[in-house]
Amino acid sequence: MTHRHRSAHVIDPRRRTDAETSRIEWRVVDIPRDMPRNDARAMLTEHAEYGRWELARTQLYRGGARRVWLKRRALKVKRTDAA
Repeated sequence: MTHRHRSAHVIDPRRRTDAETSRIEWRVVDIPRDMPRNDARAMLTEHAEYGRWELARTQLYRGGARRVWLKRRALKVKRTDAA
């Protein structure tokens, strides 16, 4: 019998900044308590490798649920053509 785990989900960060002046993007990920530590680690590693996210903060809740704040430098590209 295989046991399926609910996947973590991404929520909007509570810390709001002006998108035009901010140089950092934030992503908040909720990890359910029934997700094994190895699966959570693999998911965060994928965010780091492919999305260039880095761990900023982790919070462990009563019952075992976790909330993780990821951050990365925002890449803002300005148009150079005359269009």
